[in-house]
Amino acid sequence: MGKEVDYRNRDRFIQLGIAISTLRRIRGLSQEKLAEKASISRSLLSNIEAPNLAYGFSLDVFYNLADALDIAPEDLIKASIFPDEVIKK
Repeated sequence: MGKEVDYRNRDRFIQLGIAISTLRRIRGLSQEKLAEKASISRSLLSNIEAPNLAYGFSLDVFYNLADALDIAPEDLIKASIFPDEVIKK
């Protein structure tokens, strides 16, 4: 099981999981294939991508996923964060 996620970071982990899932689909990868490329289990990836589930995971896993998705880690973070202006509309 992932680490307990602080309430303040819950939405961030959910948004990151959604960004990973979306980019995986854009890249035409199954969960199995992405998990294999990132050297993680498919069940871990499923937990990370699950909507409405804030699943804490390590930076090591994050960097592996970014590499497997062929995206710079900072761009993956940017893709997962909605600016306040967007949220407050």
